[in-house]
Amino acid sequence: MRGLYAADAIHEFPFTPPGVPSRLTGRDEIVGWIATGWRTLPLRYERYRTIASHDTGDPQTIIVEQEALGRNTSSGRAFALPNIVVLTVRDGQIAHLRDYVDVLAAADAAGRAATALG
Repeated sequence: MRGLYAADAIHEFPFTPPGVPSRLTGRDEIVGWIATGWRTLPLRYERYRTIASHDTGDPQTIIVEQEALGRNTSSGRAFALPNIVVLTVRDGQIAHLRDYVDVLAAADAAGRAATALG
């Protein structure tokens, strides 16, 4: 993950529940937050399915509709988390990512209330 993000990248989650950060700034904060989630949440992502991608007219920015597919390691239940990302790259790295993940679906997949995802 570290190689994907620019040192000054921004990763935003516009639809977060209370107690969950809506903006992460800098590669270290982003990668640290993602790594903590992978260690603490029972969700194991297996792959992403791209539903559609949309040109924005800016060659550095794309909009992608996708699903994160995986399994809850505690329950064994499969999940599909729908989301839309607006991704801007600079020099081959992610400079800005707005992640419109479905927080209710994520909470359900994790077996938690939406306010307890943090």
